Amino acid sequence: MASKHEIKAQSRKDEGKGASRRLRHADLIPAVVYGGSQPPQSLQLIHNDIALAARNEWFFSSLLDLNIDGKVQKVLLRDLQRHPVKPRVLHLDFQRIDESKPIRLKVPLHFLNQDKSPAGKLAGTLIMHEVNEVEISCLPSRLPEHIEVDLSALEKGDIVHLSSIKLPEGVEIPALRLGKEHDVAVVLAKEARVEVEEETAAPAAVAEVPATAVKAEPAKTEPAKGEPAKGEPAKGEPAKGKK
Repeated sequence: MASKHEIKAQSRKDEGKGASRRLRHADLIPAVVYGGSQPPQSLQLIHNDIALAARNEWFFSSLLDLNIDGKVQKVLLRDLQRHPVKPRVLHLDFQRIDESKPIRLKVPLHFLNQDKSPAGKLAGTLIMHEVNEVEISCLPSRLPEHIEVDLSALEKGDIVHLSSIKLPEGVEIPALRLGKEHDVAVVLAKEARVEVEEETAAPAAVAEVPATAVKAEPAKTEPAKGEPAKGEPAKGEPAKGKK
């Protein structure tokens, strides 16, 4: 049986961005409750109270007693908006619940006895949690705050599927009605393989250059037409040694 959680709120008449801004400056949170046979109602809540409640799983996955001006309504939290930078809650959406009709809600999974399992005691075995929450369907009175997954019998190589989870009485997982392909793995116990990087082949050795390189002789160029070759006298001039 889930615990009862009461959230206190006050009704408000001022609406719009300006009114919401004034509420936030006063450490209050604008909110709305809708659903059921009643019209939507604007609310305001104390920021510190909600900030403390939001630290708990039950605030997001439990049936809440929303106390509005002394009158209690059964609701679910459907949306919580946070400031992108500051640790502030900006807005809340609550939905009224008909306790005679089934509801669908995501609840967290709590994994038990993992360290005591054969896989947990075996060195070199990696236990992976593929799913940490699951959507269930049940009457509001049957709604659990979380679902326990007992891993005490987990062996290396085992796979725990959605269909393997033991559910509380009156609770079901709607996804399992859609076919076997929706019976996803929740927990995997597999051998932890250490990836060894292959050593890259050493680059081919570069041929060593001798310490004393031979200086290449400059290429011989032919003289331009009409010009004497190097070492020959110009036309009309006597050769060296001749007068």
